[in-house]
Amino acid sequence: MDSLQAFAEAKLAALEAKSLKRTLVETRRLDGLWIERDGRRLLSFSCNDYLNLSHHPALKAAAVAAVEAHGTGAGASRLVTGDHPVVERLEARLAAFKNTKAACVFGSGYLANTGVIPTFVGPGDLVLVDELAHACIWAGAKLSGAEAAAFRHNDLAHLADLLATRRAGAGKVLVATDGVFSMDGDIAPLDQLSDLCAAHDAWLLSDDAHGVGVVGGGRGSAALFPTARIPFQIGTLSKALGGYGGYLCASKAVVDLVKTRARTFVYSTGMPPAVAASALAALDLIEADPALCAAPIAKARLFTRLAGLPEAQSAVVPVILGEADATLAASRRLAEAGFSVVAIRPPTVPVGTARLRIAFSAGHPDDEIARLAAEVVRLREAG
Repeated sequence: MDSLQAFAEAKLAALEAKSLKRTLVETRRLDGLWIERDGRRLLSFSCNDYLNLSHHPALKAAAVAAVEAHGTGAGASRLVTGDHPVVERLEARLAAFKNTKAACVFGSGYLANTGVIPTFVGPGDLVLVDELAHACIWAGAKLSGAEAAAFRHNDLAHLADLLATRRAGAGKVLVATDGVFSMDGDIAPLDQLSDLCAAHDAWLLSDDAHGVGVVGGGRGSAALFPTARIPFQIGTLSKALGGYGGYLCASKAVVDLVKTRARTFVYSTGMPPAVAASALAALDLIEADPALCAAPIAKARLFTRLAGLPEAQSAVVPVILGEADATLAASRRLAEAGFSVVAIRPPTVPVGTARLRIAFSAGHPDDEIARLAAEVVRLREAG
């Protein structure tokens, strides 16, 4: 144990020296907007609860009713205990929402990608991943045993070159991307990616964790590109839908294969009925209120206009400061002004691109957005 302790302490010290050590800070979410930390109330611009649904009365009521009726847990894997009707309803609803034939829910979006990708590709196959795609896509690609390679961010010419030169030597080929990129807030050109995949017999996977509920009238980034063919549509229930869990929307054959072979589905306890019930309530609200779904981007664009930044494409706006220590200091200064804005550092983002990641929600007051923009302008001017 002495060698283990020495190893851990040395790694922590090295991370601390580079301002890259991460620590958990006790924080209480008071509602969909405000948090309490160290005895202070802060307005959070760090949360992915884009529609503020995590505290919505309809979601809470649905979850409470499901707990009273069905208990708190699923008991075991769905293949062992049987399929719960509330979860079945959620999958049918997700498939209709994303215009696919079927859906499968997972314990998280991370589990969805690390389960789905290895189910369809393996040794002798090729996975081409946008270099800025989420870590769980990369994890799934590496777990598959397929060769994994990056293409430059949203660079169609680079992807086309990789497909032209490497497609013939591979068995199956999967192209994977975020729909809305979690750290930059920009959107993948899914229509052109789809065309490239069709030309080279490759399969397109898009993770729309940060798009659903926010872009495309709330239906996500795929809805922005109606001609795109996206056989694997992956997403989460934990952001705009205000709950927890992930999903795959796809053809029935693809989903049936996932349910019999994806290890993160087969060997994981099923989704608690209360979680599924709250997600169903969230979908009701999203489909009934287009103005609610439009609000996060409108708030983000108000901020980018006031702060002199490029117009926001989604609810996520990065303010790139470069070095980790400077970004941590900026986050602390914003906290002193009453805002919670997280500092994002390597390895989450490339070295030299540490940033403030500002996430906007439907309920953020415009006057507070203006005040935040003024603070960010001052930070950037101060260097």
